[in-house]
This record gives sequence, C-alpha cells and structure tokens, in this order.
Amino acid sequence: MTRSEQAKKYFEEGYNCTQAVVLAFKDKIEIDQNLLLKTVSSFGGGMSRLREVCGAVSGMFFVAGALYGYNDIHDKNKKIEHYARIQNLAKKFRDKNGSIVCRDLLGLKSKQSDKPIPEDRTPDYYRKRPCAILVECAASIIEDYVNSIENKNRVSSN
Repeated sequence: MTRSEQAKKYFEEGYNCTQAVVLAFKDKIEIDQNLLLKTVSSFGGGMSRLREVCGAVSGMFFVAGALYGYNDIHDKNKKIEHYARIQNLAKKFRDKNGSIVCRDLLGLKSKQSDKPIPEDRTPDYYRKRPCAILVECAASIIEDYVNSIENKNRVSSN
C-alpha cells in the first residue's frame, strides 16, 4: 500500500485530514505517535474548521518540515530553500485541485469559520466531501517528493 493510500485509509478511519497525511509518514518522523497526533490535531478542517489552509496541505507541509526543515535561524539559505520547497508543494496541490484553501475546495460560499463541531463520518459525509481524495492527493505529492530526495541521495552515495 502506498503512503497516499494509507493516508486515505487513515482519514476514512476517522483521523482528521492533517493527522491522516502525517500518520502515513510516522515511520520517518522521529516523534512519538501520540504526541504527533496531538501536535497536528489543530490543523484539520482548514485550521480547526476555520476553513483556511486545507488540513491535508498542512499535513504535507508538516511532513516536509519534519524531514527537511531548517533549525538554524541564522542560515538564511536553508530558510529560503525550505520556503521554496513548501511553495512548490503548494503549487503542485493547487495545480491539481484549484486551491489550497479548505473553503474553496469544499465549495463553501461563506468566509466565516465553521462551527467547531465536526460532522459525523457517515457514508453521506464521504459522498458529499472531497476530503478523502484531497488527503490522498496531498500525501501523494509529499510521497513523490520524499521518494525523489531519497533516490537522489542513493544515487549520490553510490
């Protein structure tokens, strides 16, 4: 099973969109799973149902940061490199889906945040929302990116 398929499965099990994407990469992220789930729990629903940046996109960004982010605040080049990476990932998602904003992806007209109460995950929920597909898409984009970095590292180490 690919990581993107695993992410979709996690979403369908009830994890929020961010958690689903991040969990698909849990073996690569050196954080306890319980802490990992708590850390990203706020980002589902476009930032806790504020319908801002899509939670699947936030999950993709989290994985990129955990694996390739910078930690030296004085290394401007690493910061630039990382921001360029994130913008490139966002562009790939936007090119495939039209936006990285939750409310746009869901076709919501209002700019207001949604109620904090998540909808029950019923068959109707999955029929009317593209979230599982968006989770799979975001996970696929970061999966391809991680694979390309790993392949590049394998080639350069040989």
